[in-house]
Amino acid sequence: MSWPVIIILMLGLFALNMRLYVAIIAAVLAYFIFFSRFPDQIAIQRLIGASQNMSLLAIPFFILLGTLMEYTGVARRMLKVADLLVGKLTGGMALTNVMLSTLLGGVSASNLADCAMLTRMLVPEMERSGYNRAFAAAVTASGALITPIIPPGIALIIYALVADVSIGSMFMAGVVPGLLMSAMLMVTIYIVSKKRGYKPARESWPTRSETRRTLLDAWPVLVLIVSIIGGIRLNIFTPTEAGAVAVGVVLLIGFVIYREMRLSHVSHALTETFKSTASVMLVIMASSALAWILSLEQAAQQMAVYITSLTDNKYVFLLVINLLLLLLGMLVEGNAILIVLVPLMMPTVAHFGIDPVHFGIIVIVNLAVGCLTPPVGTVMLLVCNLAKVKIVDFLKQGAPLFLALLVALLLITFVPELSLLLVH
Repeated sequence: MSWPVIIILMLGLFALNMRLYVAIIAAVLAYFIFFSRFPDQIAIQRLIGASQNMSLLAIPFFILLGTLMEYTGVARRMLKVADLLVGKLTGGMALTNVMLSTLLGGVSASNLADCAMLTRMLVPEMERSGYNRAFAAAVTASGALITPIIPPGIALIIYALVADVSIGSMFMAGVVPGLLMSAMLMVTIYIVSKKRGYKPARESWPTRSETRRTLLDAWPVLVLIVSIIGGIRLNIFTPTEAGAVAVGVVLLIGFVIYREMRLSHVSHALTETFKSTASVMLVIMASSALAWILSLEQAAQQMAVYITSLTDNKYVFLLVINLLLLLLGMLVEGNAILIVLVPLMMPTVAHFGIDPVHFGIIVIVNLAVGCLTPPVGTVMLLVCNLAKVKIVDFLKQGAPLFLALLVALLLITFVPELSLLLVH
């Protein structure tokens, strides 16, 4: 029973704000030094071995894709498409904000990158249009949570690797829940806008010529989205190949079609991708070594026996997991929860007959919601910093949106068909 000690050590290092991979590696080394009879070389072997998985190639491709998007002019064109769809409705600019996040979710892998871009692009415009600045920030942050759910979110790839399920299945499972979250947010924004008197973003619905002109301008992006999701679903290529194809398409869009990308942009994007990929890979390597230790110590089996001794009802189990994840999300960074908790939970998930793909979407949606909660909500902190909004005001204005996300989470949890519809 040495594994609880290293878990407590790791969580303690998290609480001290130590980098994620450093805290996990420290816990792994502590196990080999104090609790294991294995030679120290095994620790290095377990760390390095995880990096040899070919599926991991999908991560740098999708990170590079999301980084390149900033220089193509895609966001500006997709903003016009979003405005066509919902701009005439009450609260049109706020609805357009969420719709844009949903559209970009199909071509970007980072909620933080999308959130930073949309905060700079839309929050000042919303404030000039009469919106409360904190409400505008809350709308932007809430919409950005859709990005990790709709493929190709990096969290979907990491969960697939940690839980040993298909990346393609996780990609398909995220589509409907992501759209559901978008719909719940937009209904809530419409109701709030009605009460506060926020006006539509445009005076009339678009004409046929305007619609045709806007869609013709945005068609390369729509092709990009279809190429990622449709190609995987039709088994034309693997998720890794989809990432490579998508990068090639976005370079074509940036250099040849829109002509807004420069070689300096590619250089900067590659530099950012190297840094981000290195950070993610260190976390995956460290978590793989930790998972090996937990498997060796039969920690997951012990956890499963303990949980099933408390309840044998899978719905009670799912409710408890949601409450646990939401509580931990307020205190611990999301990737840490994903890496530590998922391997421990999988035997229990199997015991209750819960589809591991469905469980993965539940976990990722919980972690996304945790990005809005203090004290470590990364999206909340980013938006408040960029928009110059107090956290208290952000939480007050964002309360209805947070409630809408919780309702979506409950639907996703207890209606598994929402996650499994496209998978099967």
